[in-house]
Amino acid sequence: MAIPEHHQKGFWIGIDIGGTFTDFAIYSSSDQSLQRFKILSTPSNPAEAVLQGLTKFSRPASRHIVHGSTVATNAILERKGARTALITTKGFRDVLLIGRQDRPELYDLFPVIPPPLVPREWCLEITERVDYEGKVVMPLQEKELDAILETLRRENIQSVAVSFLFSFVNPAHEQCVTKRLREEGFFVTASFEILPEFREYERTSTTVVNAYVSPVLDSYLGRLEREMKPTEFHILQSNGGRISVSQARGQGVRSILSGPAGGVVGARYLAGLAGFNRILTFDMGGTSTDVSLVHEDIHVTSDAEVGGCPIRVPVIDIHTVGSGGGSLAIVDAGGNLRVGPQSAGAVPGPVCYGRGGLIPTVTDAHVVLGRLPTDGFLGGQMVLDSEAAQKAFDELNQQVSLKSHSGLDARQALALGMIQIANAHMERALRVISVERGEDPRETVLVSFGGAGGLHACDLARALRVPSVLVSPMAATLSALGMLAADVQLDYVHTVMLPNETQFEILEEHTQELVRQGEEELHREGVAPEQAVITRTVDVRYVGQSFDLEVPLTPEFRQDFDRLHQERYGYQQPEAPVEMVNVRVRAIGQVRPPSILKKSLGSAVSSSAQWEDRPVVLSQGIQSVPHYWGNLLRPGHEIPGPAIVVMDDTTVYLGSTDHAKLDGYSNILIDVGATDG
Repeated sequence: MAIPEHHQKGFWIGIDIGGTFTDFAIYSSSDQSLQRFKILSTPSNPAEAVLQGLTKFSRPASRHIVHGSTVATNAILERKGARTALITTKGFRDVLLIGRQDRPELYDLFPVIPPPLVPREWCLEITERVDYEGKVVMPLQEKELDAILETLRRENIQSVAVSFLFSFVNPAHEQCVTKRLREEGFFVTASFEILPEFREYERTSTTVVNAYVSPVLDSYLGRLEREMKPTEFHILQSNGGRISVSQARGQGVRSILSGPAGGVVGARYLAGLAGFNRILTFDMGGTSTDVSLVHEDIHVTSDAEVGGCPIRVPVIDIHTVGSGGGSLAIVDAGGNLRVGPQSAGAVPGPVCYGRGGLIPTVTDAHVVLGRLPTDGFLGGQMVLDSEAAQKAFDELNQQVSLKSHSGLDARQALALGMIQIANAHMERALRVISVERGEDPRETVLVSFGGAGGLHACDLARALRVPSVLVSPMAATLSALGMLAADVQLDYVHTVMLPNETQFEILEEHTQELVRQGEEELHREGVAPEQAVITRTVDVRYVGQSFDLEVPLTPEFRQDFDRLHQERYGYQQPEAPVEMVNVRVRAIGQVRPPSILKKSLGSAVSSSAQWEDRPVVLSQGIQSVPHYWGNLLRPGHEIPGPAIVVMDDTTVYLGSTDHAKLDGYSNILIDVGATDG
């Protein structure tokens, strides 16, 4: 595949900010070398960790940066976004409060509903009305804007969301109000620009989220751009594609889940090189675990929620649970042990980091169990404090009064219990993304990554009867690497609401304007015509249904819809009429991912990499377990379990019946045994 000349030289740098660590992957296109490293994140100012990491290597003449950030996500979760107001059609100011009346817990009589990002007093109304066909029922009363502007200034509003009824059909009124507000100096997000799609609540929520997070992201990215001075600067979106920083600064909602998306892209790329196209991705970091299922193509959905706020922009179908290496042990009112979702984060971090932590975490549990060598963490650059971790478990044991068993002392039994609880949370997440969606995990390979993933992957695969686990040598920084493998990707949608008898040619006509827009924006992104790929899809549903399914827009779209409906819901109705809800266009600018060379397989003997035997707590008791240096392992080496493989930035735990072998890409391929002993 051809790539532009300016992409062929210099350094490509992928940067992923996590809750505990910030990861870097640096690829030199001239000699095809790849550097990777991690540094502790700086939650109070995420840019500090990014800038600090970039000082670790000399500034080259050409730097192309692809960045995934949690800044927008944290702005929502911590409710630290811009002071935002909403302007909507008169009579509809409570759309965010009313919502959909969904109950997360069906039988909870007192559900706690997160408050809207915009308080009711900042939800402002203006007289106007457009009907479902786009006809003006009531003209826009522009004179009312004077009072609204006075209110915005009095309340020190920084950002404004504009969302009117049926503006996705006729945006004239929104365009008029948006133009006036921007002339007055406000940051404005209009629904016709961010999501010209039906469903009033979701459209308004998405518009408000963008207005709320974009000024924060704009400030953050502006500082990075000034201080890094990159040749090119791209941001990874939640859909797994990159966009230029100039576009991302005004569309923060599109990068809400950019970090986890980078992991899925990276996992798919490396698994594809190894010959696997049906995978379960398992990304366990310091704060959370993200899982996804990939069957050749990455599944993208428009149904997502962050911090109680629905967002309808395309995102990779990822399920997240609050279970990571930094997840805290908590004793509830009944004296029961719980793990997470609260996390120690980067500050203070796990107790064993020696940064002021007092409550034991999952990472501390691995230290107590001997599964995480204290002198091999981050390649020996960071020595873990085992004594502090053990003391923390002694104090925790006083609260739960857990007695020793199976030859283990109380702290070891408690640490093992923590691991089992964390595994149960993550196993449930993997079942949600596979079994509960009609997919058989036994037909997949579990691709484990994230700094903590290797310590849990085999146990989780065993529970789900997944036969194999793949752990890349780049597992701990895979999200950063995935950003370098991500294509430019732009998504467009238009609501059509067409009846059953609509022909394919008519649907195709409705996509033409979106295709033109996609081609123009790809050109602005610097994508050459030979790199551009345009795909069209249509959202279809049976008449009377309230949900729809996205299928490729081809002459056989109806048959594809029936087939997909059968796969997803167990039945189909080929004789029933359907309606076409939305047409979608995806504009892709293909890029060349970092080259990873395959090596020939050598000897199956791994004794040269064996470090020493150390006592480790297994499920059946304490056993002396061989430890291996991962950087001394070579393609073809085999490792029988039980074993601990210590890599520079992650550690892999093999159970007693597991067996590992390194392939030509130095991936650790593990045949998972039926039991752990």
